[in-house]
Amino acid sequence: MPSRRSFLLAASAAVAAPSLSLEAQRPGSPSSAGIKLPPAIAALTSRKSEPVPITLDEREHRVERARELLAKSKIDALVICTGSSLTYFTGLRWGQSERFFAWVLPVKGAPFVVCPVFEEGRVRERMEAKPATLPQASVTRVYTWNEDDSPYAVLVKALKDAGISTGKIGIEERTQFAFADGIQHASPHLTAVNGTPITAGCRAVKSAAELALMRLANDITLHVYKAAFQSLEPGMTNEHVSELIGLGYNRTGFPGYASCQVGEYSALPHGSLQPQVIKEGEIILLDDGCTVEGYESDISRSFVLGKATDKQKKVFDIVHKAQSAALAAGKAGAPCHAVDDAARKVVTDAGYGPDYKHFTHRLGHGIGLDGHEWPYLVRGNNTILEPGMTFSDEPGIYIVGEFGIRLEDDWVVTPEGGDMFTPQSPSLEDPFANV
Repeated sequence: MPSRRSFLLAASAAVAAPSLSLEAQRPGSPSSAGIKLPPAIAALTSRKSEPVPITLDEREHRVERARELLAKSKIDALVICTGSSLTYFTGLRWGQSERFFAWVLPVKGAPFVVCPVFEEGRVRERMEAKPATLPQASVTRVYTWNEDDSPYAVLVKALKDAGISTGKIGIEERTQFAFADGIQHASPHLTAVNGTPITAGCRAVKSAAELALMRLANDITLHVYKAAFQSLEPGMTNEHVSELIGLGYNRTGFPGYASCQVGEYSALPHGSLQPQVIKEGEIILLDDGCTVEGYESDISRSFVLGKATDKQKKVFDIVHKAQSAALAAGKAGAPCHAVDDAARKVVTDAGYGPDYKHFTHRLGHGIGLDGHEWPYLVRGNNTILEPGMTFSDEPGIYIVGEFGIRLEDDWVVTPEGGDMFTPQSPSLEDPFANV
């Protein structure tokens, strides 16, 4: 499923393509070969030695937790095809295609894999890789299907071998329709149901190892943003800024991206494809992050080069207070909507309400192996916050035709309130003074 980040990358590339050759001819362009990087970008160094990967032992615990939730939900097996949930449980990274591939976890007994016959060697190579990532690899059976076979008939046979001839089969929510439909109609005795109570039930609360990877991803993002800020000059294009940030991430050794929106375009929460030029005194909005061992960061910073106007400062202060109010409300035991409520009240009381008038989106989203995942901090969501849940905290005020300001940091739920991975932005004019 395309993420906002992949969408923006593709869109940016499509718009930028005609201009890259011109950029490459310009001295100092970040897209030219053998360039001299701005000093702040050049000062960034590799951090590849810092992350500690998720261990096989932790993945074994995840599998047992999934079995507990399967039993609680009265679901007989969980089917995961590709994507972040597959990586979460198995460590496997398997591209999605039109051919059915699945890792299946029965509520009792060993997991198994269903794959095309010509992929069996690749599957077994990953099962035997060192260090090991696949839980219960030694007892995992591989079922294969030929191109003229029905993979769903093979799945039904494999389930029967696992003692499941009737009952409910949980389908991971991002499974493409063709696969989910094929499973649904594979047997009159099996019913396909939503597997999100299992996947979200496991993934929403992060372990200490996951939190360490997320803190690292956020720290890297903030330092790359700071280096980019120190490298900005009036006259640069927003595409140039995104390229600089991409080069900064390359220096750290981790993939990342940031969109850059300037002036009136900062009032569009996810930006515009229109070419934009950095000017002194105009709001610049950076958004997005990087990936460390699969775990995402998502940070937004709004700032100006030079002096901010009184109105810009006023709006920044309101958004800053809203972000702080949301963080304070993010205590274990509170409902998700209470976090959104707290931030929205600050914005509304300051005259930028009601409701979604200028604060046009929810307060935040869960984050982890996906940039956006459950649960969501939005009005009406009564899901109870638990220690170890992780979210974005991103209030914004958007004044169409003028500017928008959003501040976004990621955080983890504790009994006392939210604990941010990164310090809040202190001001529009010096946004990285505390980094």
